[in-house]
Amino acid sequence: MAKLNRIRVVLAERDLNNKWLSDKLGKDPATVSKWVTNTTQPSLEALIAIANALEVPVQELVRQEEFKQEK
Repeated sequence: MAKLNRIRVVLAERDLNNKWLSDKLGKDPATVSKWVTNTTQPSLEALIAIANALEVPVQELVRQEEFKQEK
């Protein structure tokens, strides 16, 4: 499975963790863990909420190079 998001990287850059993000979003920690490990991908609405919580543009959370390599 392609690693489509950079949530883990952005959390690490800001010295934050999954628990902080799950608390901030009001989501189950297991769900956030799946997003962070790229086991599943967040919905567009969730991705926007994550970007807002981390105060980054949505584009910073998406691995665009994964799409370029698959073409």
